[in-house]
Amino acid sequence: MGDPAELTASAETSIADIGREAWDACANPPSASQDRKWRHPFLSFDFLEALERSGCASAKTGWLGQHLVLRTAGGEIVAVCPCYLKNHSFGEYVFDHAWADAFERAGGRYYPKLQAAVPFTPVTSPRILVRDGFERPVAERALASAAIQITGRLDASSLHLTFLPEDEWTHLGALGMLQRTGKQFRWPNRGYETFDDFLSALSSRKRKTIRKERARALESGIEVELVTGADLTERHWDAFFDFYMDTGARKWGHPYLNRAFFSLISERMADQLLLVMAKRGGRHVAGALNIIGADTLFGRYWGAIEFHECLHFELCFYQAIEFAIAEGIQWVEAGAGGQHKLARGYLPMMTYSAHYVAHKGLRRAIADYLDDERNWVELEQRELGEHAPYRHEQD
Repeated sequence: MGDPAELTASAETSIADIGREAWDACANPPSASQDRKWRHPFLSFDFLEALERSGCASAKTGWLGQHLVLRTAGGEIVAVCPCYLKNHSFGEYVFDHAWADAFERAGGRYYPKLQAAVPFTPVTSPRILVRDGFERPVAERALASAAIQITGRLDASSLHLTFLPEDEWTHLGALGMLQRTGKQFRWPNRGYETFDDFLSALSSRKRKTIRKERARALESGIEVELVTGADLTERHWDAFFDFYMDTGARKWGHPYLNRAFFSLISERMADQLLLVMAKRGGRHVAGALNIIGADTLFGRYWGAIEFHECLHFELCFYQAIEFAIAEGIQWVEAGAGGQHKLARGYLPMMTYSAHYVAHKGLRRAIADYLDDERNWVELEQRELGEHAPYRHEQD
């Protein structure tokens, strides 16, 4: 239990200054522990600190840590929030470039801004992380209030908490933050025992298409290798990084992650990493990285140095589904965008974010825009749901 009057909040520029024990006690309370260590591995100290230690999330890259920390009068850390001071809007996947452009054309200054997020990955997970036994509503109100104060103290234009769980989004909306929605595609495991069980749930046309795509992906002599845990080596990461850099350079212009980051997470959380690698003639030619949560397999990064038709679908979608079925994982979440995922069994799910905007005029304009956008997202969600590939839709 906590008395709000006795709580103090601060912002730390490095997660290392908060420490693994204090951070993880909030990010993964003991009561939330399951067979796998992390329900949300991206929130772990090891993952977030690897981003900072490797230099991927740093002042130089425009991701300066401003991690929020809530303490009791006795100094105990009872809640934290991964937060960054940013001078751009890249690597977020909830796009506000138009807001920035409009404000700056009107003579305002949009950057810097505060971003509560997991850098470079559109993963839904709590942003206000509360130690077990402490009242979540108290922590949410206290940290939300502190974040707004820090926004003003840093002369930032705005505060953005992105990819929130719906309940946290609702609570922050009740505290006066602007509410935004989006969509993402996730595959639901409905108790399938085999990949063929999953296929049998699809319409005949979709089932045939997937079988053809899987055959086509492997017809050039491609072999698929799944690597996790102690079997991961630096040789695997060297190959995968080449794939990541090739695809990332073409897709974004400048990939967000460096080689050191992959070594760091492999050292720290190998049991929650799954590399799906494609070989041809004994040489790795493509790969996809997945991160294993307690109930979700998160597909994140993919790349290839050779083009093979349908290989992306095989490595990123179908191998992930097979792994989730074998391991009894409830969901596969394959990252941002991609309406093509619908035909492959992935269903549209709502995403949520909350925003505080300091300038009253900009806040009113964004609020009006978000009212319309939420209506469009809801309409699109319904329309996409009507085109789900399943023979007997159960959701």
